[in-house]
Amino acid sequence: MKALSFFSRLLLIAVAAATINFPAALGQSGRSPGKATRGPAPTLTPPSTPTKVPDEEGFIRRWLVLEPMSANGLTDSIVQAAVRKEYFPNQLTVIPKDGDKVNVEGSDLTWHAVDTRLYNVNLYHFANALGKPTSNVLFWAVTVVDCPNELEDVRLAIGSNAASVWWVNGKEVIGIYGDRQSVIDDGVSKRLTLKKGPNVVRCAVVNGGGATDFCARFLNKNDAPVKNFIVNLGATGK
Repeated sequence: MKALSFFSRLLLIAVAAATINFPAALGQSGRSPGKATRGPAPTLTPPSTPTKVPDEEGFIRRWLVLEPMSANGLTDSIVQAAVRKEYFPNQLTVIPKDGDKVNVEGSDLTWHAVDTRLYNVNLYHFANALGKPTSNVLFWAVTVVDCPNELEDVRLAIGSNAASVWWVNGKEVIGIYGDRQSVIDDGVSKRLTLKKGPNVVRCAVVNGGGATDFCARFLNKNDAPVKNFIVNLGATGK
């Protein structure tokens, strides 16, 4: 048998490497991202501590995110109609736990607690890792901001790709619409008060196609990031 040339050997190595299922690329389970299990979510990890502080810029990096459900349309009227439709009981008041399930139109969807390594929560990574659709979908997300003292005159500042609607302690405070990119502080609420103790922040993000993500933080009356709180998903807010 003739010896293979240097370039032929390189080609064989490249082909072999392309067929190997590297566990690091597929997540801890080593299984395909097409399976309905946590796979390669490069910017998201399960929480490893009971609580979490915001980052240096005040961004909230721990959320409970529900697996996506079908939705179409990004205009304000369509999105408002979508978020007001009751998909599951108590959807605007529930504070779920990691692993809780809801049934939406005959399908069980699971809530997942996630920490993001970046300032934003990459919903494309989230859904793709679970083998879920990323286009023409609606995501629900919830977090609990636990404040040591009452904080007055703060504003919720958010960005999303694409449209999103936001609630604080059950009150709708901001919405942004249309096919848009996620921009820091793209939407800012009116001034509000975060009470001492747990405060529930909830959002619904609707994506048409392509990338999808969101980010959120609170700004004080001087437009500086609010950082003196912890995120405690085990707290009870109203």
